[in-house]
Order: sequence, then structure tokens, then C-alpha cells
Amino acid sequence: MKHSERTGLLLAIGGFAMLSVGDGVVKLTIDEWPVTAFAALRFVIGSIGLSILLARQEGWRAFRPANPGIHAARGLCLAFTSLAFFSAISVLPLAETMAITFVSPVLTALLAGPLLGERVRPPVWIASLAALAGVLLILRPNLAELGLPALWPLASALFFSLMIILNRASTGQGSALSMQVFISIPATVILVLAAFLGRELGIAELAFGWPRWDIVARCAFVALTASTAHFLIYHGTVRAGAAQIAPATYVQMLLATIIGWAFFGDVPDAATILGAAIIIGSGLYLWRYGRTKEVLFAAE
Repeated sequence: MKHSERTGLLLAIGGFAMLSVGDGVVKLTIDEWPVTAFAALRFVIGSIGLSILLARQEGWRAFRPANPGIHAARGLCLAFTSLAFFSAISVLPLAETMAITFVSPVLTALLAGPLLGERVRPPVWIASLAALAGVLLILRPNLAELGLPALWPLASALFFSLMIILNRASTGQGSALSMQVFISIPATVILVLAAFLGRELGIAELAFGWPRWDIVARCAFVALTASTAHFLIYHGTVRAGAAQIAPATYVQMLLATIIGWAFFGDVPDAATILGAAIIIGSGLYLWRYGRTKEVLFAAE
């Protein structure tokens, strides 16, 4: 492996590991503050920080997106995937939540067909069916116990996949930093509105007041680690290529399992481990197929 590829892979691994650390802090905090309020404050802090960086590096002209509509849609998907993920880890173990959300690469490959006008290749259908079996293995006992809230991880994966497809459609419309700002600001607006709407509707679980200083610190920590992680992953991709760093995403799953085990006492059962292995195997199958073929889809 070339030195630049090795460096890129290490950067990506560091980024994905940092995301898991942030997820652990989220799980630690959402029992003390509502999910909607936490998500809103985390994005307010993140958006302010990213906007300051963009203004300093590229000037205020960089805040004018070429296609506001598509960035608003990206922000909507980011807001929904964040709310769904935060809601998921409030009721499910971190490892189980992460395992189900890892179905997103398969969903992205599957949804790109009807949404981007591409013909879905047979390997995508095979991987999709296998991933579905893995999701059902993990969800089965949780659905019986929790009901519909057990589907939050799947909702998070779905909106994340839609966001990735929209990201593909908006390629080349700005620098990496401006693209983060363009998606972060609309997501922040949506999450702030959702937080106050939930409170005004009188939903007990969503009621909130001024947060304690330590909750603000945790939100700031999650915002910082998430932004830094995406920065590392982006530069890792630039150095090594998307195909080289794709398997590094599963470092996030491994570390999430360790964090859940060490700090929350969540020990994955046999069904969860088997389901996670099937989902990860489906993703790796698509990745390997993508390495051997130029594309997973062919334009019709």
C-alpha cells in the first residue's frame, strides 16, 4: 500500500472512531435532556463553528449556494436521520442501533435506481435481501418489547441513504467546507423548530428548559468530534480513495460495541451478533463488487 493510501486509511479510521465516541456521549446525555433539544443545540453549536470557519477561509460569498433547494432537502434528511438516530440510542443498545444503521449503504444502492434513473444490478438485490434478513434478526425481539420505537434505527438509515443520494446529486456545487455548511444550516433550523414545537405541544418527553453547563459542554463536544470526524474522513478519502476507506466504516461498529459494553453494560446477544455480521457482510459484498466492476449500476 502506498504511503498516501496508508495515511488516508488511518485518517478515515480515526474519523470513524471519533464518531463512535460522540455517539457514546449522546447516549449518556439523552436520558437527562430531551432528544429534540439535544439535537437542536448540538447543531446550533456545530453550524456556528462551521460558518465561522467558512467565513474566515472563503469569505461571505461562499454562503451563496448554487441550488438552495437541493441543500434544503439535504438538511431535511440530515435533521431526520439525526433525530431518528438519537431516538434509537435512547431506547436501544448502541451496538444494535449501529448495526441496523449500517444497512444504509445497501439502501443507498437500492434507492439510487428509482431516484437517479439507474438500473439496479443483481448484486444489489442479493445484498439487500441479505441485509434485510440481518435487520430482522436484530429487530425481532425489540419489536415485540418496544413496538414501533424499535424501528428508529431503520428510519435513520433510510434518511441517511436519501441524504447520500442528494449529496451525489449536488456534487461540485462548493468546497467540502461549504457543502457542510449548506447542509448544517437548514438541518439546524428544522431541529430548532422541532424542539420548540415538541415543547409547545405539551409532550412530556420533549419538555425542556435551560440546560446545565455540562449538557452544553457535551453538545459542544459532540459537535466538535462530529465535525472533526467528517474532516478526517473527507481527507482520508481524498488521499486513499473511497474504495480503499470503505471497509474502515466498520471500525465505528466495533468501537460502538466496546463503548456500549464498557459504559452501558450492553452485551450483544447471539442474534444481534449474527444479524450485524450479515449486514456488514452485505456491505462488504457490495464494496467488493464495486472494486471488481466500475459501477454498481448502469444508466438505463
